[in-house]
Amino acid sequence: MSEEIIIQPKILPLCYKVAEHENVVWVCDGAANVGQIGHAVGVLLTNLDKARMCCTTAVAAASKPHLEIAEKAKKNIVINGCGNRCASKVMEKAGKRIDYEIDISKYLQKVPTLDIYQADVKKIAKIVINEAKL
Repeated sequence: MSEEIIIQPKILPLCYKVAEHENVVWVCDGAANVGQIGHAVGVLLTNLDKARMCCTTAVAAASKPHLEIAEKAKKNIVINGCGNRCASKVMEKAGKRIDYEIDISKYLQKVPTLDIYQADVKKIAKIVINEAKL
């Protein structure tokens, strides 16, 4: 008889309650490998307690709590998938500071696929951790 392993989800603190003590990461989630890698890097940085991923789309939608999170964040870390810099443009249009930004396509070739490699996620995460001093 096999035992079922139940894995509980990691419940994160609410962004607006911890923003002033956290590095907040805003990511691209575009429809290419580099966008999906950006999303995965945000998740990894959050799970490593290096930063707290927050909703970039909510900033674009002018969500008041999210605009306040960007204002209060210890550091705003922006991860763009490609040279279009969509995530950075969202922050700039909202008038929010960017403490560090990266364009993943400067390190990896942009390919029209949603399939990604964990080695690429780890490579970009290491660059962000080192350059943003997380």
